[in-house]
Amino acid sequence: MKNISLLQKHRANYRPNLPPALQGAVKVHKGAPTESVGDQAEIKKLFPNTYGLPQLTFERAEGETPAGRPLNVGVILSGGQAPGGHNVISGLFDGIKAINADSHLYGFLMGPGGLVDHNYKELTADIIDEYRNTGGFDIIGSGRTKLEKEEQFEKGLEIIKKLDISAIVIIGGDDSNTNAAALAEYYKAKNAGVQVIGCPKTIDGDLKNDFIEASFGFDTATKVYGELIGNVERDCNSAKKYWHFIKLMGRSASHIALECGLVTQPNICLISEEVEAKNQTLNDIVDYITSVVIARSEQGDNYGVVLIPEGLIEFIPAIKALIAELNDLLAAHPEINKLKGSAQREFVLKNLSEENAQHYASLPENVARQLTLDRDPHGNVQVSLIETDKLLSQMVANKLAALKEAGQFKGKFSAMHHFFGYEGRCAAPSNFDADYCYALGYNAAQLVNCGATGYMSSIRHLAKPASEWEAGGIPITMMMNMEQRNGKMKPVIRKALVDLNGLPFKTFSQHRDDWALNTSYFYPGPIQYFGPSEICDRRNRTLYFEQGGD
Repeated sequence: MKNISLLQKHRANYRPNLPPALQGAVKVHKGAPTESVGDQAEIKKLFPNTYGLPQLTFERAEGETPAGRPLNVGVILSGGQAPGGHNVISGLFDGIKAINADSHLYGFLMGPGGLVDHNYKELTADIIDEYRNTGGFDIIGSGRTKLEKEEQFEKGLEIIKKLDISAIVIIGGDDSNTNAAALAEYYKAKNAGVQVIGCPKTIDGDLKNDFIEASFGFDTATKVYGELIGNVERDCNSAKKYWHFIKLMGRSASHIALECGLVTQPNICLISEEVEAKNQTLNDIVDYITSVVIARSEQGDNYGVVLIPEGLIEFIPAIKALIAELNDLLAAHPEINKLKGSAQREFVLKNLSEENAQHYASLPENVARQLTLDRDPHGNVQVSLIETDKLLSQMVANKLAALKEAGQFKGKFSAMHHFFGYEGRCAAPSNFDADYCYALGYNAAQLVNCGATGYMSSIRHLAKPASEWEAGGIPITMMMNMEQRNGKMKPVIRKALVDLNGLPFKTFSQHRDDWALNTSYFYPGPIQYFGPSEICDRRNRTLYFEQGGD
């Protein structure tokens, strides 16, 4: 890394804060045995060696830190990028070096595939120091190879033994950590002497529960999106002639959209979970947007901002049922994707149930085609390819045109489209994410040191200052249930959806009618790394409301 910015030079000097429990000697407290969040019998049967493990809590021990055994640890970045990944690795490096200076850290290149293909490099102090407090995953790269087959586990074990690695730390989201649980179970069953630890990563914010309060990267990404949305709102309020439809990342949950709605106060912010709970149709959503456009037009405001979660279309009940059947159809007939145009459409319509065939036929052809495209490695619809923003704006435009022809709409409607996704995934981490990620990595080193396997690194009480954070580990199986993937029931970590009874959503719902009609835009501005704590260390609104303030 030869050329770095002035900001990066200054950020390199930032020293992340650690919870007190991780400063010095560490004592381990074991809680009661745990069980999975659902399907306990099935999960226990699949994970007999790593099920029912106790929750671990670290406490600060008195006296000098005793030197531990040297630890050779491998680290993997898995899945999409999230701000702070480099700090997890930095914390892990510093953690194992604090335990014993002769410890070594090996990074497997380009994700889990690096473990299987034996592609790696040793991460030394010189390399680590270049990447402290930086965004991105470029220190070793990331990938989406699924670790689920015995031959993959065995190939990984070959290089693990060669490098005398005692533990693998997988930094990833719910699917990646599900793979970590499978890997931990396999190596435990074989008595291979290899521990596996996970770290919670995803900007989507859907990897969380009572013990994993936030996935890293969410804070930074939503602040980046908040700045961009605020900039669009300012432009919107200046030109006063466009409706901006902004699609935001968040395939399986609307946490990003809700957080951005809370901090920017747009005219409309759709929440997928509410759409599903109210059994709304695509037309219901279009009617709602249209009603707001008309109401603002009647007061002379022919402009506005609409936030749309990336996965919205999967939450519309009728389309969700259609996608579920399409998933099974694609799993049973992979040849569908070899068909082109009308031949593919006819094959799908012929093999769907009558009700789902009607819904499929009613969709615009480009949207129907996008629903039939190849799935991602986890069997999910690639919703980021579906232009939901353009679909909604076009349907609104069509409805308004019909109303204008009938003399019921006299205003103007011009749409602009945006998709904010990759813009936030590799930003330099906020002070919160810099601290949180470093603590997750340092904490993972302690989990390795105490012999844990099948655990996820856990830092709690995140709405408070780092000096009040608690550290420990949560059994990954504790977060699992059975779900259908690629036509089969599989164990997966349960995703956390927006809680419609939670304070973040309730706060949003109390204000949205006012924000819809009035121009109440809020401009949060860029992430601040230096300056007053109330600006630089401000918690995201989701975490703030969930934990009752900071």
